[in-house]
This record gives sequence, C-alpha cells and structure tokens, in this order.
Amino acid sequence: MKKLYMDVHTIAGATADAVAGAHAEDLKVQHKHGVEFVKYWVDEKAGKVFCLIRADDALSPVEAHREAHGLVPDEIYEVTEGE
Repeated sequence: MKKLYMDVHTIAGATADAVAGAHAEDLKVQHKHGVEFVKYWVDEKAGKVFCLIRADDALSPVEAHREAHGLVPDEIYEVTEGE
C-alpha cells in the first residue's frame, strides 16, 4: 500500500493558473515514477504550494516533479489522513 506525502514548495510569485499548469505536467509523468498526485493547494500571497501525493517513498514524487517541470519541493512529509 502506498504512503501519503505532503510536499511544500516555496515559489515567489506562484499563481493558481501557473500551478494548475505544473500540476497537469505532473499528471503526465506520474505513472513513470509510481506516484499519484492527488490534490494541491496554493497560497499565492505566501508563495507556497502544497501537494498531496501517494507514493512508495519520498524520493519518487521529487523525481516526478523534477521531470515534469523542475520545481522540486523544499520539504516533504509522510502524513496520515484523518477524518
């Protein structure tokens, strides 16, 4: 069973539209890295992007981001989903 990860990107000037485009690129390559990009959130004012990912390990999402658009996360955390 794959684990859940939340990654955090700090991208000054990030916009919801630009992040949507980057997410679309993630979806194109996710299968090659054995990951599933589930959902993302954007805080334009803070320049923060958060991605929820299912993967076997923490490195695979980083490699998928690197291939898709080069915007690798600053941090990544294994998380547990609550109710």
